[in-house]
Amino acid sequence: MISRYKPSPGSTMSLAFCGSENNSSAYNVDRGVLNNGCFLDALNVVPHVFLLFITFPILFIGWGSQSSKVHIHHSTWLHFPGHNLRWLLTFVLLFILVCEIAEGIVSDGFTVSLHLHMYMPAALAFMAGITSIVYYHNIETSNFPKLLLALLIYWVLAFIMKTIKFAKYTEHGIGPRQLRYCITGLLVLLYGLLLAVEINVILGRRYMCFANPREVKPPEDLQDLGVRFLQPFVNLLSKATYWWMNTFITSAHRRPIDLKVIGKLPIAMRALTNYIKLRQEFEEQKKPQGTAPQGPKWIWLALRKAFGRPLILSITFRIMADLLGFAGPLCISGIVHHISKDNRTIQQPMKLLGIYFISSKEFLENAYVLAVLLFITLLLQRTFLQASYYVAIETGINLRGAIQTKIYNKIMRLCTSNMSMGELNVAQICNLVAIDTNQLMWFFFLCPNLWAMPVQIILGVILLYYLLGISALIGATVIAVLAPVQYFVATKLSQTQKNTLEYSSERLKKTNELLRGIKLLKLYAWEHIFRDSVEETRGKELTSLQAFALYTSISIFMNAAIPIAAVLTTFVVHVHISEDADLSPAVAFASLSLFHILVTPLFLLSSVVRSTVKALVSVQKLSEFFSSDEIGEEQEPKATVSSGCSNHNQNRYQAVSSSKPFPSSSSSFLSRYFQPLKVVNRKRPPRDEWNNYSSQGDQEGDGPSQEVDQDICIKITSGYFTWTDGPPTLSDVDIKIPFGKLTMIVGQVGCGKSSLLLAALGEMQRVSGTVIWNSMPILKSEGDESPTDRDAAAGDQDIRKRCPVAYASQKPWLLNSSVVENITFEMPMIKSRYKAVIEACSLQPDIDILPQGDQTEIGYHLIRRTETADQRGQSLVPADQRCLSDIHLSDHLMQDGILKLLREEKRTVVLVTHKLQYLPHADWIIAMKDRTIQTEGTLKDIQNSEPELFRQWKTLMHRQDREFETETVAENMTNLERKNLRRAMYSREALRTEEDEEEESLDSDDDDNLSQVMRQRATIPWRSCSTYLSSAGLLLLTLLLLSQLLKHSLMVAIDYWLAHWTSHVITTKIDASAHNCTLVKDCGFSHSWYLSVFSVLCCLGIVLCLATSVTVEWTGLKVAKELHHNLLNKIILAPMRLFETTPLGSILNRFSTDTNTIDQHIPTTLECLSRSTLLCLSALGVISYVTPVFLIALLPLAVACYFIQKYFRVASRDLQQLEDATQLPLLSHFSETVEGLSTIRALRYEPRFRQRLLQFTDANNIASLFLTAANRWLEVRMEYVGACVVLVAAVASITNSLYNQLPPGLVGLGLTYALMVSNYMNWMVRNLADMEVQLGSVKRINGLLKTEPENYEGLLSVSQVPDGWPRQGEIKIQNLSVRYDTTLKPVLKNVNAHVHPGQKVGICGRTGSGKSSFSLAFFRMVDMFEGRVVIDNIDISKLPLQTLRSRLSIILQDPFLFSGTIRFNLDPEMKATDEMLWEALEIAQLKPVVKTLPGGLDAMVTEGGENFSQGQRQLFCLARAFVRKSSILIMDEATASIDMATESILQKVVMTSFADRTVVTIAHRVHTILNADLVIVMKRGIILEYDTPQALLDREDSVFASFVRADK
Repeated sequence: MISRYKPSPGSTMSLAFCGSENNSSAYNVDRGVLNNGCFLDALNVVPHVFLLFITFPILFIGWGSQSSKVHIHHSTWLHFPGHNLRWLLTFVLLFILVCEIAEGIVSDGFTVSLHLHMYMPAALAFMAGITSIVYYHNIETSNFPKLLLALLIYWVLAFIMKTIKFAKYTEHGIGPRQLRYCITGLLVLLYGLLLAVEINVILGRRYMCFANPREVKPPEDLQDLGVRFLQPFVNLLSKATYWWMNTFITSAHRRPIDLKVIGKLPIAMRALTNYIKLRQEFEEQKKPQGTAPQGPKWIWLALRKAFGRPLILSITFRIMADLLGFAGPLCISGIVHHISKDNRTIQQPMKLLGIYFISSKEFLENAYVLAVLLFITLLLQRTFLQASYYVAIETGINLRGAIQTKIYNKIMRLCTSNMSMGELNVAQICNLVAIDTNQLMWFFFLCPNLWAMPVQIILGVILLYYLLGISALIGATVIAVLAPVQYFVATKLSQTQKNTLEYSSERLKKTNELLRGIKLLKLYAWEHIFRDSVEETRGKELTSLQAFALYTSISIFMNAAIPIAAVLTTFVVHVHISEDADLSPAVAFASLSLFHILVTPLFLLSSVVRSTVKALVSVQKLSEFFSSDEIGEEQEPKATVSSGCSNHNQNRYQAVSSSKPFPSSSSSFLSRYFQPLKVVNRKRPPRDEWNNYSSQGDQEGDGPSQEVDQDICIKITSGYFTWTDGPPTLSDVDIKIPFGKLTMIVGQVGCGKSSLLLAALGEMQRVSGTVIWNSMPILKSEGDESPTDRDAAAGDQDIRKRCPVAYASQKPWLLNSSVVENITFEMPMIKSRYKAVIEACSLQPDIDILPQGDQTEIGYHLIRRTETADQRGQSLVPADQRCLSDIHLSDHLMQDGILKLLREEKRTVVLVTHKLQYLPHADWIIAMKDRTIQTEGTLKDIQNSEPELFRQWKTLMHRQDREFETETVAENMTNLERKNLRRAMYSREALRTEEDEEEESLDSDDDDNLSQVMRQRATIPWRSCSTYLSSAGLLLLTLLLLSQLLKHSLMVAIDYWLAHWTSHVITTKIDASAHNCTLVKDCGFSHSWYLSVFSVLCCLGIVLCLATSVTVEWTGLKVAKELHHNLLNKIILAPMRLFETTPLGSILNRFSTDTNTIDQHIPTTLECLSRSTLLCLSALGVISYVTPVFLIALLPLAVACYFIQKYFRVASRDLQQLEDATQLPLLSHFSETVEGLSTIRALRYEPRFRQRLLQFTDANNIASLFLTAANRWLEVRMEYVGACVVLVAAVASITNSLYNQLPPGLVGLGLTYALMVSNYMNWMVRNLADMEVQLGSVKRINGLLKTEPENYEGLLSVSQVPDGWPRQGEIKIQNLSVRYDTTLKPVLKNVNAHVHPGQKVGICGRTGSGKSSFSLAFFRMVDMFEGRVVIDNIDISKLPLQTLRSRLSIILQDPFLFSGTIRFNLDPEMKATDEMLWEALEIAQLKPVVKTLPGGLDAMVTEGGENFSQGQRQLFCLARAFVRKSSILIMDEATASIDMATESILQKVVMTSFADRTVVTIAHRVHTILNADLVIVMKRGIILEYDTPQALLDREDSVFASFVRADK
């Protein structure tokens, strides 16, 4: 055996091309030159030398100047014909040439001297093959095909030479039994095919032999400089190894990755392209029936047809990878088998043509050959596997984009009633987008496993049976029996996760309410009630998490224990079946590797089945959603010219209806000078346009026109409208709204004013009657109209066939974008117009204080000061919302906005209002009562026809017959208010770019700081790691560390013992043959001792597997419990300033995403990371022990790994954060659209919103694609490093075994471990990157844990405060100064006041005068740094906060209701009796409303009180304050959302019910405090006037008197 690997002693190795033996027949040319083997080989050198000499000068000398003249965007854009085939053939060629080199070397081993001609031509051919593809690539990227002539000549020469050689071999009787004959035949075929490819390029590009060469343009994507995702365009090698990602990943170290860096998606991957593809498949299915088929089946069918083809490619790659995977165990078996053979004589190979020829069998019996083959198959297997993953994920991402676009188009056509009646809500739709589309994506990713797993399992079992016989089947049965258990555990895991999710959602809902109502909770001292409620739900969640942790640990345990159990069972059975069983190292370690391969698909099975079930459920949900009611059918796009309104010199909106402030109304201001939209849209790249697909709609003029009075804009006749199938919401509606006039709709809370607007816009279901929009006076071409906006039902044609309307709904609706975008609302900016609108809305002062002016981003939860700005942000402000602003501001808006700007332009304005003093300005009034029309007409008409109603209005308006007086516009907000607003806006900016806090803390423009940031991005956050681990406690940490180390030591011990045992079997066999023992046992060898130790070790290993998995999950639970408990306590006790300057979303994210990460993800990642790291270290340790030489090669491999992981971690983290960051705008765009659906449809803005959706979807998809490509980049490199480890370990251990007598068992052990190294390294780096991202959650939570709490302790204890305090309600304010924060200026300065017991005090002043700060001072919600407040002779600063706040009552400006019962909302402490609650409801005018509800006091309030109107919610808040019955009541602009009639009743009730109590009212309508005992007028934090109302009214120069005049 050994003679095969080293020359016989005494011979000298001389170097000669044909060998240097004296009797060498290699030089014999008697029978002709071509019949000499050496000459044939020499002849084959010619083409390769020719190519190398021709191409090297071109490549290395002339190329720089050549390529610099060619201006191309990417060096990848142009592929010559047959590009992929050429690369494939070249790869095959190189593989065959490696085999030829190896065959030559092995054949040469049988001769005395070296024969270079046996492998040197093949080596030159290998170099020429590499040169040919490099040369081709350079010519292709430079688009210079004429230089391909050199390759043409090379292929011709190579083909001729190989053909001659092949012919001569055949002539001399050399046949397929000789390996070299087969190799030569294959090379002839390959050179012939490559020649054909070359000729095909000539025919395709006509660069020679044709008069006119063909010009080829690059793909459209690559002409676009924005496309940077090059995977579809690069060559095959770059595709397979993700080489094009190198610069991208290394540059991430220098500069963070953002959307600019990753650029745009290639056209084929864009959401619109994939949506069109999917939609065409849906359309195809419609054709046979004529209607859209229902049910999930048609969705599956369409998905299969649209996205099935790439999936087949992925499955093919996967099966090829799995088949190649079996080469590992087989090669190990071969290597160990051949080096453990006893030394026997080798049969001499055949000698023909003067040279030796060996057969394939002899070739594959060489251990070194097997090592090289193992290396090559590993490279191929890993490449195919990664290609399969990539194709599957890319297909999944494309599918997700298509489905999301389809969902969005469906949303655009949904009936509003679906949402308002609770059939669908924002959360359900967001779940469809965020969860169900992702489930489908993951199903497509795991789909190849469904097909590949059976192949892998069947082949694995067959090979095991071949190696071990019947015992292998028993071992496989163990795995098969335990697989259902694994599936059961996975199912249970899924169920507990679902339960956990339900509890998490409930906890989040409660936390969200707690945070949104935190001000109310603090003022009422209810924090502990809500905290306990959250803690109770958290307790249930933790119980569920315990079950989750238990099943996770069982799952981890089974993953580790099943292979051990299977191997143990197999070997026990194998030894017991036959006493003389063949348990050689070759069999044992090949079986071990096969068991590892076999376990993988069985573990994956549970994931795949679970994913399939989830995908089926998701498609069922999508099917139900797609079949929900629509207002108009999705139609096939037609390129028709609009036949309706022509472009008259008028504005776009025929009516501006308003029941809330909304950006669209501002955009209506801007619209007068606008060009038609299609002119504007030409500025965009046409392929990005939604309209490129949905074309210009044929909007007007389709339906039968009805004769309408030309002066009437909207006419509803005998209209009955409903939201559901029940009784009509609006009945017997007969109204007309005149053109170019101001129409006001008035009526009490809940009488159907807003519903009337929606009915006119076609958002409600019409039971009967007609709605006619007269569009004759305003004819306008609407280029952006989508065909999907057309009407389905003929009866609704007149509603749908109208020009756009600027509609402002009752619920404030702002886009999550800049202030200017909210105002212009995607209309072209006309500066003069924009300024006029800003002026009319009095917005300039607010814009001036924002950090980026009108470019500042607006979020959803601003602090209260910005609400006023929000309300002003829209040009048309209805009274029910405008009352949030002060009296002067609302007058300014009415005068400048509606009466001046809109009326002068002859706009049709419909205004829903509670402010009856504006009625004289109305040209037409519609009065509503009990969901029907009470009367309509001008004010004079109503005075004549309904004198009673008119008198009622007159009383409420507090006016005589004199004309309306105006007052100057409100003064600017104080510096303090502006500073607070600026702080709030800055914090919002911080939220938007919220990444890891290290970036925020080092956010500076200096280059030094930038490099510091970059260094920090590259380092692992060890501090967060220590925070996490220290939360677990010392005992658990020690247990965790010990169990992990012990477990992995035992794993190595098991395998080492197996190597020791099998090596003994070999040596015993050799001894047996020497002593002529027939059976091994006769020579005194018994398996039982080895088997006993092996069994004990395996059992211990299984026990330790369980111990480690339980410890990790236990640690995770302890940390999760600890961190959430601390966070909740910190937040609930934090000062109000935290909530005013930190966006609500940011705090909520700590409780949602970050807590979820700590609960469920970090423990698993920690377990995976520790396991893969220890496995990797133990594998490298074992290999180094077996062959110490390996340590020399380990150093460069370790350096390579270090740099790969270093670059990957930074890029991966950036891309993960980018993927999350791009998902948020996408989801918020969906929720924004659902919430503002009526407005978008009224404006006819569907195409614009669809266009934005496509941008958001593509941004999210490209981040996902880059993340996938980055993961593949890492894995390919790690796998290649792993393959090098295997090669080095194999060669080193073979050499060591042959020369140093290394036991074969240890060789098998080393190779088995080497095979697993790449997997371990991959997981280690991936988990390290994941851990780094996940530790960001710990870091962010830790940041909040540093918040200083409010000082809840007082100088007095609770027992020292009298029980009934305060009894009288006397308030003394002495020299009081107050500020919001120590860094800010005071908002109240040296205020002095004295309120006697039972007095009614009114506080008024303009926006920002300090009125609300005055009320907050009573509750110590602000920093009282000077002076004091004494209530009933007790200084409130000495009281415990809880006691102080629980003894006073306040009604806030913003009505806030909690989800739960009405009883819980009125009295969360559960102290009041039913009588007390009903009394409070009666006082608040709500008793009749609550009586009619099912359950009465136990009727449910939905989240945010959505099932009650704004006015009713405010009344509930009043009732809540009445329940407490404290002797001091503070009302902070509490009647803002209530109509005047209800308000005046309330004022009387407050005066009577609270006759003996002190009431402090902060007034927005000054007439409400005319009956007060004392009035305080404030300005810029000081008291300006302080007297009785009458005394102040009598003074001519009184500010209060001017307020009263303005309010009339």
